[in-house]
Amino acid sequence: MLIAAVGRLKAGPERELLARYLDRANASGKLLALAPVEVIEVPESPAQTSAKRKSDEAKALLAGIPSNAKLIALDERGKSIPSEDYAKKLARIRDDGAAVTAFLIGGADGLDETLRKKAEFTLAFGAATFPHQIVRILLAEQIYRAVTILSGHPYHRGG
Repeated sequence: MLIAAVGRLKAGPERELLARYLDRANASGKLLALAPVEVIEVPESPAQTSAKRKSDEAKALLAGIPSNAKLIALDERGKSIPSEDYAKKLARIRDDGAAVTAFLIGGADGLDETLRKKAEFTLAFGAATFPHQIVRILLAEQIYRAVTILSGHPYHRGG
């Protein structure tokens, strides 16, 4: 799996928390063929308009992702689903033979419409808008939670 995000996560508590969840997901997800989970970061576009920034960032995200990847867009206009359904969705994508599942996180202006249209699914962590740094952490935790759900680990029930 691949988390492809616009913007750089600087050193500090956010990066440490992201690393903690990714380490857990990678350790537990190997037996389930849901690991490794890697992160790529693309720079924010310096373009003057929102539309151009989103277009530039979409191209940069796609350039870092294998062409055969199944895409999941993260966007506040997406669908919020329970963690169990999210785990089933990841397992289904895996079982359908996807070599790579790529999660797309946009920059300050969000994701370009072309990416949302290419996505297998558009996921929201509620109706609120979150900074890309926080979305990465939420996503990493939900990937780890999905792994624990699929493996029957008790983290999901009390985490």
